[in-house]
Amino acid sequence: MRCGGTALPARLLTLAALALFFLGLFRVPVSFLRLSVVFLGCLVLLLTLRWKRCQKRRETDFANALCATIDALSEGREPENDRPFEDTQLSKVQGKLMQYHDRTREGQWQSETDKQTIQELVSDISHQVKTPIANLRMFTDLLCQQELTAKKRAEFLGTLTEQVNKLDFLMQSLIKMSRLEAGTFALHMEDARLGDTIAQAVGSVLAAANRRRIQIDVECDGKETVRHDPRWTAEALGNLLDNAVKYTPEGGSIRIRVCPWQFYTRIDIEDTGIGISPAHHNDVFQRFYREQTSAAQEGVGLGLYLARGIITRQKGYISLQSEEGKGSVFSVFLLR
Repeated sequence: MRCGGTALPARLLTLAALALFFLGLFRVPVSFLRLSVVFLGCLVLLLTLRWKRCQKRRETDFANALCATIDALSEGREPENDRPFEDTQLSKVQGKLMQYHDRTREGQWQSETDKQTIQELVSDISHQVKTPIANLRMFTDLLCQQELTAKKRAEFLGTLTEQVNKLDFLMQSLIKMSRLEAGTFALHMEDARLGDTIAQAVGSVLAAANRRRIQIDVECDGKETVRHDPRWTAEALGNLLDNAVKYTPEGGSIRIRVCPWQFYTRIDIEDTGIGISPAHHNDVFQRFYREQTSAAQEGVGLGLYLARGIITRQKGYISLQSEEGKGSVFSVFLLR
């Protein structure tokens, strides 16, 4: 006998009542009717007891299956009794447990990833601030402990100022990086003229470019508008231009071209610098990455990392074309 639903006893009683009703329609002896009542009553009782035993067994099997599923998930195994395509109460509950387990596991993985990222970030920050702080301490001790001429003291004070500026630049870069990674900076997207944003970015590196006699040419339609955040996009383009100025020899040139496409607007920043080996095209966008050939240049290795993060959060992307000794072309793609 298969166990039915919870309405089985009521159905049995209804059938027994109907049977007695039909017997009453016929002229049957009272003794037979009494025997029928007793028989039907015993039958209903036996069937009800059997049904209760089946229900208890079903509940036990259901509980055991759930316990087996929870044990498997707790041990990191796939449940052996998982039947996701069956239309049963057990499969429905197991499905919900699997969803909860997957979300919990995803949360744990994200938490471990964040923890590892924080550890790497703290390690990187401590490594980056170690040198300027050591220099500040050394020159401060020299100024305090030794009798120096006015010329030497002024030289040391100038070096101290330079180290303070480097430390300030580093801390500002780290703050921007932390805001970028935490997603705490707000983008204010608007339809703005791209020429104004490029002009702001060029203005941030113009003094350095003039000192190195590097010419910057811009090809952009003044009426070209793109939906973007002018402030942060200027920051990203400024980082790319700063990188170009640093690694372009004196007397070189930088060319900025704006090419409207159907879905994107492309901004090419081309320089006549030292170039980048194709093997390191992905590395240059990693935080704190400094190629050995560029160790002599100022910087902390965050400019390109920040530029890519800012553009990516505007649903754009940056590509790189470069070879050693042949200059570089950084292409920024912004959605129109």
